[in-house]
Amino acid sequence: MGLAVRGLPRPGPRARFAIRRLGLALLVVLGSVTITFLITRLVPSDPAATWAGPRATLDQIATARARLGLDRPLYEQYLSYLGQLLHGDLGVSFASKRDIASDLATMLPATLEPLILATILAFAVGIPVGVLAAARPGSILDQAARLLSVTSVSLPTFWLALLLQLLFFKQLGWLPLSGRVSDAIALNSPVHPVTGFYLLDTALAGNWAAFRDVALHLVMPVLVLATYPAGIAIRMTRAAMAEVLAERYILSARALGISERAILFRYALRNAILPTITVLGLSFAYSITGAFLVEVIFSWPGVGAYTAAAVSNLDFPVVVATTLVVTVLYVAINLVVDLLHAWLDPRI
Repeated sequence: MGLAVRGLPRPGPRARFAIRRLGLALLVVLGSVTITFLITRLVPSDPAATWAGPRATLDQIATARARLGLDRPLYEQYLSYLGQLLHGDLGVSFASKRDIASDLATMLPATLEPLILATILAFAVGIPVGVLAAARPGSILDQAARLLSVTSVSLPTFWLALLLQLLFFKQLGWLPLSGRVSDAIALNSPVHPVTGFYLLDTALAGNWAAFRDVALHLVMPVLVLATYPAGIAIRMTRAAMAEVLAERYILSARALGISERAILFRYALRNAILPTITVLGLSFAYSITGAFLVEVIFSWPGVGAYTAAAVSNLDFPVVVATTLVVTVLYVAINLVVDLLHAWLDPRI
């Protein structure tokens, strides 16, 4: 009523839905930060000793504890940390004394590059295979697609990564074992980061030797990360297409003599693609956490390896900061998927 008195328009259903989802997203981020902050403070360790160094005296450790604010009550530490976050300050690493935000700005593109490529690959493979499998139910193609989808979502990530390393590096020698770029390229044709996405940076610079080397290093991580979402895409597309192809308007289109390809990819897929987009968006968000293990196996210099090193060193500010960044990415992707779903399907 207050809005009506002031002459302001009442938000529409989609705007109210977006505001509601945004509020829930902010609560999830706050809850994640709170839980992670409390857990890191409950671990039996002394971050001040990590900050002061391995040969620090008791007086130096006490000084470091006061400098870091670890001698204050827990609620004051929490409120102080929230204030830092509101100003965009993620803190300083206890182990390296470096600004965490600067480290993450360098490492986050390294994590997102294979994830984005893996999602594109999952779309490119999963959707056409699912469409063709639904068009020929019970055929060899349909049975192969179903087997492929079940196998893809069942394979452990670490096992598949090790298997690909054994096959393509040790047995065939086609692909590099680990890392983001080879030592020879780093010396002779170094990559000069602009966006942090090495494929894009090398292409913009015309550094084709480095482009080829970066592409070869990306093959195995991308294949590993694309396996699960590709299986999900096949399964979801096939199930949705099977329902749509049984609708009356599809039978009418066939009776009118419209080509099968047009029916499948122009009419049926348009109505069946929504569940697949939703699930793939969620699987992309889920893959951010799964990428951590892949980065450790392939010695990939991303957020996962950075976090693993921080956990080993009990570097609590880094653990909390990376958890926050991953949570924000996860929640943001889920929010975009929800809003896209509501925009495509007004019944939501």
